Amino acid sequence: MAIKFGVFVPQGWRMDLLDFADPVEKYEAMTRVGQEAERLGYDSIWVYDHFHTVPTPELESVFECWTITAGLARDTKTIRLGQMVTCNGYRNPALLAKIASTVDVLSHGRLDFGIGAGWYEHEYRAYGYDYPDGPTRLKMLGDALQIIHAMWAAPYATVEGAYHRVRGAINEPKGVQKPHPPIWVGGGGEKVTLKLVAKYADACNVGGWDPDVYRHKFSVVREHCATVGRDYSAILKSSEVFLYLTDHPERIDQEIAHLSPAVQEEIHSRFLVATPATAKSRLLALVDAGVEYFIVYLFNAARLEPVQQFAQEVRPAFR
Repeated sequence: MAIKFGVFVPQGWRMDLLDFADPVEKYEAMTRVGQEAERLGYDSIWVYDHFHTVPTPELESVFECWTITAGLARDTKTIRLGQMVTCNGYRNPALLAKIASTVDVLSHGRLDFGIGAGWYEHEYRAYGYDYPDGPTRLKMLGDALQIIHAMWAAPYATVEGAYHRVRGAINEPKGVQKPHPPIWVGGGGEKVTLKLVAKYADACNVGGWDPDVYRHKFSVVREHCATVGRDYSAILKSSEVFLYLTDHPERIDQEIAHLSPAVQEEIHSRFLVATPATAKSRLLALVDAGVEYFIVYLFNAARLEPVQQFAQEVRPAFR
């Protein structure tokens, strides 16, 4: 199968809109990346679901996930739109299903629906949300996925979960895509998250650059599929990777010297700093490990050049 590529648009969460002072200009910079990705033939654009910046919370603009998904849906025409991933703890799952159905309609059927258990404790507490322990958040995610499936399928949705419930909920319109927008579950927890992938998801998402991690995680998904009676091949295997494209990796310290120490540390610890040729080689290794779809966070995407360079010098090797 042909390998597909999505790209994150800058929304402020990773301190990626600092070059723009005015909030309107920040939003328009984000939109320009989405429109350029569409022009260049990327398969999808993606946003995060967060309120405060990383690696540290700062007084900087961060655009809300579902509002900008709707805005980007109307600012573009053909490219698909996703969230990597919606935090289950931030919205009632029935309301979330309703929001997603609405976005699927207004985008004319271009929504990819990403969801995960949530993890950013500082953000939860700052906004007044309870922050249950990990096992509880995963059980809540299981409830939510049952409810979302019911809201997208049944005339009147009724689900009695341990943490979430609906009783005769009506969700019209249900969206454009049939049977429903593709569900992407993010996370690599082997006992619970990947079992939820096998039961409910159309796609799973694993992060990082280590092929052995992908081989192992995908093998776990395969085992869970066998247990629940699901066709493993029906689940799309995707990867989230962080890439700093440069023709001179040896000069990275000079290139990022103007950034804050925290952002510099993020680049050194999380990003692959690479030439287009090296990036191709590393991505091909992940394809060999089973990845079928890449969602790429490109450093400095707001300047458009990384988005263009990746499309012109990296992506053609995968067609």
